[in-house]
Amino acid sequence: MALKQAIIVRTDLKMGKGKIAAQCSHASVEVLEKAGEGTIQEWKEHGMKKIVLKVANKRELLELFQKAKESLPAALVKDAGLTQIRPGEPTCIAIGPAEESDLDKLTGHLKLL
Repeated sequence: MALKQAIIVRTDLKMGKGKIAAQCSHASVEVLEKAGEGTIQEWKEHGMKKIVLKVANKRELLELFQKAKESLPAALVKDAGLTQIRPGEPTCIAIGPAEESDLDKLTGHLKLL
């Protein structure tokens, strides 16, 4: 089984590099609470493959999240509002770890961040 995690970031928020890194980290950790221990262990043993992709806006992010959570572990990150973004604003999502082919069906059309 080839496992991968996808992290998808909104580009319309114009977040700084550090902010993006923090939001992606939140998403990556949060989604693990929804994945099974066996899946997490296998993912760790094979290098914790990740890909970071982008969407243009909130609508695209939320639509992708809705589709993903129907069949895969998925987490939506909303900002706390302490720095650049207003409180509660969705910034990114993480999907997986999950079978790479299943992730690609949902995210294969997206471009790298």
